[in-house]
This record gives sequence, structure tokens and C-alpha cells, in this order.
Amino acid sequence: MIKINDLSRDWKEFSVHIDLHILENEYFVILGPTASGKTLLLELIAGFYHPDSGAIVISNRDITDIPPEKRDIGFVYQDYSLFPHLNVRENIEFGMRMKKVPHDERIRKTQEMMDLMGISHLAHRYSITLSGGEQQRAALARAIVAEPGILLLDEPLSALDNRTQNLLRDELKRIHHEFGLTTIHVTHDQSEAMMLADRIGVMVAGRIVQVGLPEEVFSRPATNEVADFVGVENIIDGTVISNTDGLAEIDLGEHTIVAVSDYAAGELVRTCIRPEDIIIGTLGTAGVSSARNSFSGTITQVTPFGAMVRLRIDCGCNFPLTALITKQSASDLGLEKGGEIIVSFKSTAIHLIKE
Repeated sequence: MIKINDLSRDWKEFSVHIDLHILENEYFVILGPTASGKTLLLELIAGFYHPDSGAIVISNRDITDIPPEKRDIGFVYQDYSLFPHLNVRENIEFGMRMKKVPHDERIRKTQEMMDLMGISHLAHRYSITLSGGEQQRAALARAIVAEPGILLLDEPLSALDNRTQNLLRDELKRIHHEFGLTTIHVTHDQSEAMMLADRIGVMVAGRIVQVGLPEEVFSRPATNEVADFVGVENIIDGTVISNTDGLAEIDLGEHTIVAVSDYAAGELVRTCIRPEDIIIGTLGTAGVSSARNSFSGTITQVTPFGAMVRLRIDCGCNFPLTALITKQSASDLGLEKGGEIIVSFKSTAIHLIKE
């Protein structure tokens, strides 16, 4: 287990202050916007910087004052940081050479790792001749072959094209499953976090503001900052009017909605509804639905979004909504700007944040 206790560090005009526990063999993703302190946190764990206060404890061993080379940590940066004067085999061997691993064992482990990562055919190539995906596989092999207790990954897929990113996500899953390495992976990519993480810690302005399972973080953000970052595009201020048996009636001004919540009458809240949780129907096709909340609206914008379509909808009286549906659904319903539609969402799809 990794325990980061009251850890702080000022760096230029920025500072981090972190309390965080990461479980053994966990794939933990630190998710946050650019310049939130994610890389600085990794570098503090690795020992590249010393904290101003606090402690880092790994498996009941305080490593705060231990030099980087004695921390048993593997680190992979987003730019891979392969040694340009060494070929792939020599790069992978490098850490074992520093640890004075016997020659025969070093050769065997290097070959096994290259076979595992599918890069044996690149053994004598130099980094300048490799693609981004090949460089990343070599960098991962170099970090893992030394059998570290912890693997730190700093935006490892950000410089790659989409196809290579998808391939390497699968590779990271496989590596984690095979080696059981406690892994801390930093990213700003929400899809990456959802696909890889056992748990996610959201980092904003040098602080971890929420930790939870991926579905918890994305569906039930703890703060406005988290809600905004993870793509909850529908955030509307309201007041709880009443609460009966865990169903809260919320006044949004000219509209009232019902949400599953324990908040009491009179409390000020922000209602959060993810775009993909909004159900779209046309006036002629809307049928029976289990959704408690249903409103008429006018489409003000239709925007292609990969395999999806993003709809901006005016439900009147300062009640704008954003919905995300498949291209096929949009085509089947004949949706276009100016069209009149019905929008619905379940009471369980609403998450409330107390103001």
C-alpha cells in the first residue's frame, strides 16, 4: 500500500498538498486538467523532488528521504525518455546494468521482456527510428524488467494517435494483469481513465478532490469542479421543495424535477445530468417511459461528435440542456435544428451537489 500523508511542495508559483492511499496491486489513475500538479505528484513519489512537508510510506516503509534509485520504482514519462545512443536491447538492459544483475540473467530477462512486449524484432534499432508506439513499448519494457514494486506512468499515451492509443491501453491492461504491479497512471484523458482505472483520484489545483470507482466519479461528482471536468454539461441551480421517501422535488425556476436524494426541503443544490443520460423522443414517437422527468424543447444546435451527435436543446425559461445520442438514433428520429422534441431523464440519473 502507498500512503501519502499531508504531502506538500511549493514549486515556482504552484503548490500541491496531498493526502492519498493507494492499495497494493491497484491500477490507480490520477485524472485532472493540465497544470493541476499531476506530474509533480509523481515526481515527489519517485523522489525527484523532496517535499516541503509530509511523508510517503510504501509497504510500511517511509521512503520520504530515500534517494530515487533506492525506492524500487519504475517511471515512464510521456516522451518515453529512451537513451538515444543505445538501441532497444541496451535501453531495456540499462537498469539491470546499474543494479549489477549478472550478465546471463540480464540477457535472459531482456529477451523475455522484448518477447512479451512484441518488440524483439526492434532489438538493434535506435529510438530515433521507432514509431511512438514502439518507443512506448520499449520504455515500458525498460521500466518493468527491473521488477519494480511500483510503476509510475506520466501521460503515457498522450503523444500517440488514436489507433495506437487503443492498442496500448489493451497492452497496459495485460501488463497489469500479468505482473500485478501497483500502478499510478496520470492522465487528463477521461476515456483512458474509465478504461484502465480500478479507482480514480481527481486532481484540481494541486489537491485530490475526489477518489472513487470510475462510475462513482463520472456519475456522482463531489464538487462543481469535478462535475465540470468529467463532462457533466448540464449543471443547473435549484432549491429542494420537498423530500418524500428519498424522492426530492427540486425547483429550477420555471421547471420542477424529481431526483433520488436525501437532501431536505430548503437546501440549495446544483443538479447534474450527464448528456448521455437524456432520452430523446419526437412529439409523434414519444411513448411510455419510466423517466419521471419529461419536458418539451426545441433543438438549437446539432453537432456531429464522432459516432455520436451532440444536441443543444432549449426547454424554455432558462432551462437549456445538452444531450448525446448516436448518429443512427438522430437519423431515425429525423432530428435537425429547430425541431420540436421531448426530453426525458430518470430521477436516478440526476446527481445533486449541495451549494
